[in-house]
Amino acid sequence: MELPLNKNKPLVMHIDLNSCFATVCQQAHIHLRGKPVVIAAYPTNNGCILSPSIEAKKLGIKVGMRVRDAKLISKDVIVRETDPMMVRDVHIKFKKIFQDYTPYVTPQSIDEAVLDFTGMESFLKRSLTNIAQEIKIRLRKEIGEWISCSIGIGTNRFLAKTGASIKKPDGLELINHTRIKEVYGKLALTDLNGINKRFEVRLNMQGIFTPLQFLYAPLPLLQKQVFQSILGYYWFLRLRGYEIDNVEFSRKSFGQDYALGKKTADVQELSVILMKLCEKMGRRLRRAGYEARGLHIAFLYNDYTFWHKGKKGNTTLSSTVDLYKNLLLLFHLQPEKKVVIKISISCYDLVKKNASQLELFDEDRNKKTKVSETLDKVNDQYGEFTIIPALMMESDNLALDRIAFGGVKELEDLYSSKQ
Repeated sequence: MELPLNKNKPLVMHIDLNSCFATVCQQAHIHLRGKPVVIAAYPTNNGCILSPSIEAKKLGIKVGMRVRDAKLISKDVIVRETDPMMVRDVHIKFKKIFQDYTPYVTPQSIDEAVLDFTGMESFLKRSLTNIAQEIKIRLRKEIGEWISCSIGIGTNRFLAKTGASIKKPDGLELINHTRIKEVYGKLALTDLNGINKRFEVRLNMQGIFTPLQFLYAPLPLLQKQVFQSILGYYWFLRLRGYEIDNVEFSRKSFGQDYALGKKTADVQELSVILMKLCEKMGRRLRRAGYEARGLHIAFLYNDYTFWHKGKKGNTTLSSTVDLYKNLLLLFHLQPEKKVVIKISISCYDLVKKNASQLELFDEDRNKKTKVSETLDKVNDQYGEFTIIPALMMESDNLALDRIAFGGVKELEDLYSSKQ
């Protein structure tokens, strides 16, 4: 099957904030600008680095390194923890800027977004390159002078993201059909978004070692030998600039997890953390207008063994109290109490809720639902955890606020709370 490169006008823009967490921290704290800053899950030597600043990256410090390794590279490295509220605020601001140019803005994560200008050609009075340059200026002017971004423009999301990754920081690359081969010629297979080491091995086994060889590979080889699935066809289209990544899937579940800084087997401490996770999950569940029939809880222990338990019932749940009570029952089914290093909870088998679905004879449940919804409104207006259940009074140091990497579902909830 011969398929030409997509010769359509590039109308998809991918914007990636450079070293987002670290840069936002430097924007807020002037004395940190120009210095090697790393944002870590925990400031201890064993903490994992989530975001090195541009200055730290130039020294060779990378995402995923331990703090101790960064300090070996540079004794001047400055370690800070994440400030989720500040990063979320920046995200909301940059999304509003993007929406001034197109209504079709799709967040990919807390620091990335796709802007689609398809169908808007008649309204565009200037090039997307010009718009991209203006967005860069506005980010610095309206959010902060230390904020920079890399922007890619292409005929599909894949090429746009590839363009955004070519030159960092503060890059701008347009990839159309005349530049695809030139760009692929400078990249390795694992530079392509979606190609991990496992897929690289599969490609290598079929004699494909470069993106250009990947581009020239026949469809039957990709479908039947390399990917052995429809993925081969998707890559055949994607590499040529055709859009196949703009499909959105419906919500299947809501979940929260938390890696404990202070490992513990204390039932009371774990119960408090569980309540906080239930409150966060419950707020997201209610905000989206859902109730859930199924619940699941999982623990990772310090000996790296794993235990989990799920339960599905006939009654739908949405209030924080109901979610907590039912998950607490599962919590106590652990065969043995061991030191926990990570807790995960989720709710599934979702049902869209409307006012008429309130149980006619379950007055207690209705009251709990209404109380939760009232508290949600207060917390939406005045900030997360302004009003909290009594059990959570001591939870601040037990379950810190975190931002999920790639947490697109979390961003949907964030937007809902700002409306």
